[in-house]
Amino acid sequence: MAEERSQSRRSRSRNGRLGPADVARTAVQTLAQLTGRRPETVLGLRQADDGWKVTVEVLEMSRVPNSTDLLGCYVVSLDEDGEVVGYERSRRYQRGQAGEDGQ
Repeated sequence: MAEERSQSRRSRSRNGRLGPADVARTAVQTLAQLTGRRPETVLGLRQADDGWKVTVEVLEMSRVPNSTDLLGCYVVSLDEDGEVVGYERSRRYQRGQAGEDGQ
């Protein structure tokens, strides 16, 4: 973990702040470690007053056919230094399910 932080700090932009790609990478790697599940993709990224919010889609349960896999949508919060300060699952749905509201 210390090596990841060191590597992340080396890749900061000229103004000393982490770039969006570094923030997303940290969120994905940390979420995988904390949940033991495989992240599929980054769905969103936004800078907040106190850091960053990264939305990540995670495979929660693999099924056959894969269109019925269960996916979770997690929001990972990072502080201004790029350290993960929390995460929560905001949504759970089947892969083949259309729509934003999960219906």
